[in-house]
Amino acid sequence: MSELTINVEFSGGMELLFQNVSKHTLKFPSKNENGNPSTLQDLIFYIRDTMMTEKKDLFVEKDTVRPGILVLINNTDWELCDELEYELEDKDEIVFISTLHGG
Repeated sequence: MSELTINVEFSGGMELLFQNVSKHTLKFPSKNENGNPSTLQDLIFYIRDTMMTEKKDLFVEKDTVRPGILVLINNTDWELCDELEYELEDKDEIVFISTLHGG
């Protein structure tokens, strides 16, 4: 199975959920367990299940990212890129930015 190189970045406070590391380079399978091209939703579940040890509910709610988290795919709002169904490509840059802050 071939792999994709995906660059993932967390900011706006989200990096606190990932040991204060904001940038990660991931090797990710090009196809999911069903044999279909891997999607952003597959990546989100992978991040939740393998990179987070606690407070997973601050990143994922139900089957998507929590409201208040801006997602950029190659510097473009994910709402313009099919959101969860976006098919990942090699060297994609996925950025998660928390827009919710206490005050």
